[in-house]
Amino acid sequence: MNAASDMSAQDTGMPTVVLIHGAFAGSSSWNGVIANLKGRGYPVIAVANPLRGVQKDAAYVRALVDSLPGPVVMAAHSYGGLVMTEAADGAANVKALVYVASVSPDVGESVIDLVGKYPGSQLPTSITMVPIPSEDGGMDMDQYIKVDMFPEVFAADVDRGTAEIMAATQRPATASAQVGSVTKTAWKTIPSWTVISTQDQGIPPDLQRFLADRAKSTVVEIDGSHAVAVSQPDAVADVIDTAARATTRVMQMSKSRQR
Repeated sequence: MNAASDMSAQDTGMPTVVLIHGAFAGSSSWNGVIANLKGRGYPVIAVANPLRGVQKDAAYVRALVDSLPGPVVMAAHSYGGLVMTEAADGAANVKALVYVASVSPDVGESVIDLVGKYPGSQLPTSITMVPIPSEDGGMDMDQYIKVDMFPEVFAADVDRGTAEIMAATQRPATASAQVGSVTKTAWKTIPSWTVISTQDQGIPPDLQRFLADRAKSTVVEIDGSHAVAVSQPDAVADVIDTAARATTRVMQMSKSRQR
C-alpha cells in the first residue's frame, strides 16, 4: 500500500503530519512525538531522510508529500530544516512548517554557513569522517558524531542508555549535504512555527532565534538539548498540534467565505 492510499484509508479529516529527521538521527527519533500525535488522531509519517544532499533529499521528501491527499503539516529537526525549506516550496497541500531545534535557511545558505554565525555549537569539534564513493565516481565523506561525545553534544537531557543507543544507530550525513545550500524558501509563503531548544549544543539557540525572527515564525522555547524531540516529545507534539489547528481554522474560514 502506498502512502497516499494508506492515508486515504484512515480518512481522519485531519492534516497529515510529515516528520523529517536531520543528520545523526533517524525516523525513530520522532517515536515519542508520533505516539502523542497519533493519540490525538493525526495520521503521521516519519520520512527516512536520505541525508545525501539537500536537493536530492528534498526531491525524495517532496515526492512523498505530493502523494498525500488533503492538507499536510511538516515538521523538521536540525538539517531536516533545509530539506523541508526546499521540499515544501510550491506544495499546495502543505499548510504549516514546524522547525524543531532546526535551521530555516534562505537561498544560498547551508548548515555550515549558518552554524558558524553564532558561538556555541560543539559539532565542529565532535565530528569524525568516513570516506565513501560518490555517485559521480569521485569521493565524498560521511560525517558521524564521535560515539563517546554523542550523549553530551546531541542528547544531554536524554537518559544515558538511550543516548548511547542513539549514538550507535546514528545516521550519517554526507559532507556535501552539510555544505549544500537551498534554492527555495518555503517559509516565505507558508506559516511557520519554531521550537527553540535553549540548551542546544548542536545548533546555537541564538541562531535559532535569529532564524525564527527572520522567518516571522511563531516561537516556543523549550529547555532542552538538540534531541528535544526525544527528551520532550509531548512538548514538541503540542507545538505541531497548535500549528495544525491554526491552519485548519484558516482553511475552514476560507471555505465559509466561499459559500
